[in-house]
Amino acid sequence: MAPCVAPTVKPLGDAALLVEFGTVIDPSINARVLAAWRAIEALRLPGVLDVVPAYASVAVHMDPALLEYEPLSRRLLAVCSALLPAVPEQRCIEVPVCYEPSFAPDMEELCAHTGLSAAEVVARHSGADYRVFFLGFTPGFPYLGGLDPALSMPRRETPRARVEAGSVAIGGAQTGIYPAASPGGWRIIGRTPLSLFDHGRYPCCLLAPGDTLRFVPVSATEFSRQSSGV
Repeated sequence: MAPCVAPTVKPLGDAALLVEFGTVIDPSINARVLAAWRAIEALRLPGVLDVVPAYASVAVHMDPALLEYEPLSRRLLAVCSALLPAVPEQRCIEVPVCYEPSFAPDMEELCAHTGLSAAEVVARHSGADYRVFFLGFTPGFPYLGGLDPALSMPRRETPRARVEAGSVAIGGAQTGIYPAASPGGWRIIGRTPLSLFDHGRYPCCLLAPGDTLRFVPVSATEFSRQSSGV
């Protein structure tokens, strides 16, 4: 657990502030970040356009015509300094994943890099509980903490022009899921039939910061069945 440090506030361009709680990826720091995120959103301050949590910081985007940096900075610092990381009701979400070769184009390279068999990779990847630290990169993309260090592998030197929606991948010491087809450089080791982002659904994102996630291996047949909604 990282040591508890006082939050700091600094400018983030000319229309945002950054409230920082540390400089490392750590669940206890992220718990404070999420408590601050919820508290700042609850203020509903006129002129605050968006509040975005990350690993160890919260970005507060504002309308400079309605808010000034110094008064907002003092307000945020007072709120965040007084916070205790309350523990909200935690959701645990199971995400089915097909790890079979047709859905895992980088499995062979990952096995060669780690010295593990495909079966061992699946067992380790699906055997952990992951924390959703935050969503980013593209709507609904979860940055997950809890990857077995033995599965760590650098991103591809040349990103793919297209990664299919639902692709489950490893990038460095992290794992994540691509919610939509997009370019990407993470190592793809499987795919889920779940829709992580749907603008016609409320909430749009299946996952939320603070959630716990567990991957559940499924066959290609089961993947097809769940994809079709049968």
